[in-house]
Order: sequence, then structure tokens, then C-alpha cells
Amino acid sequence: MAPLPTESAPARALPVIEISGSPLDRGRQYGEAVRPQLRAALVYYEEAFGQSAGLTWDRVTARAARWLEPVRDYAPHLVEEMQGIADGAGVGLLDVLALNARGEVIYDKSFAQMEADGRQAGEEPADGCTSFAAYGEASGDGHVYAGQNWDWRAGVAETVVMIRIVQPPKPTLIMQVEAGQIGRQGANSAGIAFNANGLGGRFDDAIGLPQTVVRRSVLDQSNITDALDVLCRTRAHIASNALLTCREGFAIDLETTPAGHGWMYPTDGLLVHGNHYQAGVPAPLAAAGYRPMSSDSLVRVPRATEGLRALRGSTGPDESRKIIRQAMSDHLGHPESLCTHPDPRRPLIEHWTTLVSSLADLTSGDYHVTAGTPCDREYQHLPWNLYDGPYGRN
Repeated sequence: MAPLPTESAPARALPVIEISGSPLDRGRQYGEAVRPQLRAALVYYEEAFGQSAGLTWDRVTARAARWLEPVRDYAPHLVEEMQGIADGAGVGLLDVLALNARGEVIYDKSFAQMEADGRQAGEEPADGCTSFAAYGEASGDGHVYAGQNWDWRAGVAETVVMIRIVQPPKPTLIMQVEAGQIGRQGANSAGIAFNANGLGGRFDDAIGLPQTVVRRSVLDQSNITDALDVLCRTRAHIASNALLTCREGFAIDLETTPAGHGWMYPTDGLLVHGNHYQAGVPAPLAAAGYRPMSSDSLVRVPRATEGLRALRGSTGPDESRKIIRQAMSDHLGHPESLCTHPDPRRPLIEHWTTLVSSLADLTSGDYHVTAGTPCDREYQHLPWNLYDGPYGRN
């Protein structure tokens, strides 16, 4: 395993935001708090979509509008929250919806449009991440841990915020999100952690829900079976991996796709998932000659597994955090390694990096994140405890 660098990056902390009240009020508080970051995200994605697909921002929001009614039908309160974000940030509802459906818009690039532009339609990488759950035999200190390295475009690093959503009677949430997004990865006061990984693969063009809506709906649940039910009963628009962990010492991984789901359980209390299908390749993709979207995932998963096995010898949470940070800082295959760094061989707009390395201690309720690559940054201990909220002390 690669050692941590001797020099640390300049100290930086992720902004922390807390919102509460009605969906519209929560959204307004959120939008006002992240106005600069949200506007920076719009600037970045306008350039990114322009370069990758030849789309103006007006055309991006027009495509995103396809998801407005499906989201309103499924979760009208989340559309209200997005409207509040738009009001608070001084932008349009479709701007916020596009930020929440940016993965779906990427995968919805029509072949007809690409052909009309004289370019070949190719597979656009989704978020590259490595997620883990560790408890029982895998956890020497007896705690339940969940987390991930969230790898995505380096250009949005300054738009990432930590948000706490107080929304009784639903559980209180802590999530890491790009400014304006209503859901991504995080944990709740019911002791459920949700970590996600892009999987890739093109399926039929039937409209499904955006991942931000599905993920937020999962974290809005107060028990593990209801959280699983969201994943099993909703139809997402694109494939995504979902790793659920709960404080009682249980984890399950679902590879969710529009064509069906596969699932996995931990081995001796440890489960690691990346960006390739590990439970089984869906039949439509297998028939089309599936190849992993992110070949580096084939390296990242075993390296993380090997590094996290050292948790068995931990004598306490402080040592566990050190072991986990070390494991998630592995550089085999650098720059597209477990700890991802920008590849100077690629255009600047396409640079990828680990935006956040997260660690939720579901036993103590402590939540830690790095503001960037974990190899050269210490964990930031968030000012909130997961269990300060409804269901938290039950």
C-alpha cells in the first residue's frame, strides 16, 4: 500500500450548512447559503456539457425538464425543496433540477444528437467511487463503519458542501453533496448509512427517477427494510450501486439498474464495492458484450479490501480512523488509483479527483470527511452527531 505523503495539502474544510422547516423553507435556506457554490456549479457544467456534447445550458435544462413531472409524482416535497433552492440562490427551478439530474442528462445524450454533431456517441463515465462497510469480525474496536472515496470532476471541488437536514418526523440527515443537490451520500439519525457508486451501461430510454431523488428517499427512511424497499420499488433512470449499512451491524449492497437488481452481503463483516458489476452483469449488458466502464475499479476494490482488513487489529476509534484513511489513500495505478488525482494527460475540464473521503461511525454517531484527497488531508470532524435527531437515541 502506498504511504501517505510527507507534505499535506493546504488546510481546507468543507462548508457545513444546516436547514430545517417546511420543504420550501429548507430549500430557501439551502439556496441562500450556497449561492456562490451553486452558481459556480452552473458555470462548470455549462462548459462541461458544451465540450462533451455540444449542448448549450438552455438545451441541458430542456433535457432535464423531462424529469420534473416524474419527480413531482413520486416526491412532490422534493420538487418544493428544489424550488426553494432556486429561489434562495436566485436561479431557475430547471437549473437546480439539471444539477440534480446531471448524471441522467449525461446518459441521456441521444445518439441522434451526437450523430447530428458529427461525433461518435460513447460511454460517459459516471461518478467513480469506492465504498465500504465494516463491522463485526472486520472491526477490531466493535464499531460499525461506513464510508467511501467519492471521485468526480475536479472542477466541482469548490461546490461540495456538507448539509444537515432537520425534517421531523423523518430522520435527520447528514450528506455530502454538490451545491443544490437534494441527495447523494450520507447517513441519518436512524443509524443508516448510504454510499453509492456509478455502474454505467445503457438501458432502454424509459424515464426513471434521478439518482439524487432515489438516494434522498432512501436516507429519509427510519429502518433498513424501508430503505431497501425504496431501492427495490423505484425505477431509477440509470444504473447505480447502493451500499446500505445500519448501526445494528448489518450491510447489504444492491446493484440497481433499470433492468433489475443484483445484491451482495459482506464477507466476515467487510464489503467493498467500486464501479463495476460485482454481483453479476445484467443480461442486457452481458448480451451486448459488457466491459467495465471504469477499468481502474478492478484495482481499487481489492486494494481497499486488503487495506481495510487491518481494521481487525484496531483497539479503538482513533486507530480505526487512521487505518481507514491509510487504506483509502492507496496509490497503486496513480493517478486513477483508489485515492484519485487529476491526470495531466487529459484536458483540464475532464480532470477527476477524490472530492471527499467520508467515514461514518454508526456506533458513536461521529461523521468525518476530507476536503479532497485523503492521502494529504486530515479528517474534518463534523460539528453534528448523527443521533441528535428523531430516532437517534431510540
